[in-house]
Amino acid sequence: MPRVRKIMPENAPETKVIRIAAYARVSSGKDAMLHSLSAQVDYYRDFITRHPGWALAGIYADEALSGTRDNRPEFQRLLQDCRDGRIDRIVTKAISRFARNTVMLLETTRELKALGIPVFFEKEGLYSDQGQGEMVLSLLAAVAQEESRAVSDNCKWRIQSRFKAGELANLNFMYGYRINKGQIDIEPGEAAVVTRIFDAYLSGSGTRAIARSLAEQRVPTPRGGKWTANRVMRLLRNEKYAGNALLQKKYVRDHITKKEALNHGQKAQYYAAGTHPAIVSPEVFQRVQRMIEANRARDNIRGRATAKYPFTGKIICGHCGKSFTRVMRAGTPRWQCATYLAEGRAACPAKQVPEDTLLSLAAGVLGLREFDAAAFSAQVMKMQVTAPNTVRFVFYDGRGTDADWQDRSRAGSWTDDMKRQARERRLQKG
Repeated sequence: MPRVRKIMPENAPETKVIRIAAYARVSSGKDAMLHSLSAQVDYYRDFITRHPGWALAGIYADEALSGTRDNRPEFQRLLQDCRDGRIDRIVTKAISRFARNTVMLLETTRELKALGIPVFFEKEGLYSDQGQGEMVLSLLAAVAQEESRAVSDNCKWRIQSRFKAGELANLNFMYGYRINKGQIDIEPGEAAVVTRIFDAYLSGSGTRAIARSLAEQRVPTPRGGKWTANRVMRLLRNEKYAGNALLQKKYVRDHITKKEALNHGQKAQYYAAGTHPAIVSPEVFQRVQRMIEANRARDNIRGRATAKYPFTGKIICGHCGKSFTRVMRAGTPRWQCATYLAEGRAACPAKQVPEDTLLSLAAGVLGLREFDAAAFSAQVMKMQVTAPNTVRFVFYDGRGTDADWQDRSRAGSWTDDMKRQARERRLQKG
């Protein structure tokens, strides 16, 4: 029989210290009197230090009226420290102390579980990562979903009832106005900017030119950011500046995510006239809408276009990194950087490229007599406009090829129709 001798390690591995964080929250009223914030902080400091192998990672305590995440800065700091790897375990008095909203409770504990951080609820004697904890949390999830659906349905019914009555519901900000507890008043400084934008458009200025002028004069924008062509267009299309309101432009898709979607016929809409003071007259607003539609028809721009062209998503701007977009100029398709279209040349100087030029270049690099959309899609991963007249084709196999083109002279590129339109514009200005 072999003789066996036990060999002890010379250096026993050190026991890992578990970093414990405590979360405490005190609400208003009687509960605050029974469980004061300072008492909870003292309790958890003593509770953690009395356990061997535990180290106090911090005590996070909020004094709040609401149990939601956003109203609790210490709760947010606790979660961020967990994500940063500073905490191994969380201790809290009860589920109601950690989260009043059961949906938020489940979201938070699942995020922490993915990080390997359990939550211990003292009152329930429950660890969030153990079998019993999972069962209880699952039951809470079912109850929470039904509660959330019922609350959501009640909110929707209330808002839709206000829409049917022609009331502005949930409106808390709009450039040109000051809104306080349902009272909507005109803000003179911003209203003057709104009037200026409508007048400029009626005078023939485009949205890019208007945005550029406002930016150059450092006119403050709605809620910060930059003046862009898109922002100007949204302002021009907003019926509220004429004192009216199209209600339920958006709707909540489901009661779980609470995400909003644009209403393109999924829900009823209500048009209410005279809901608040107007900044521009209804006549001016209607004239602007007619001009917008006429300009869109002239440039062959269609709302909510879903057409996908061979170059869609393939052309990348070498200046700003944005994609190129297909636009129509005098009936001719061209591709232009999205930044240039939205913010003008000052934001991105990339030149537009005629579509027939791109078709010719693509056929050439593929070795084809004429452009083949299927062959292009199968071989070309992207095209990068690296210089004013250079496009780099990058293939899926890793190859890259540069292709150049020469601009046509302005006189040679003008069609008879383009010349006629230019004469008409000169006569109208003249």
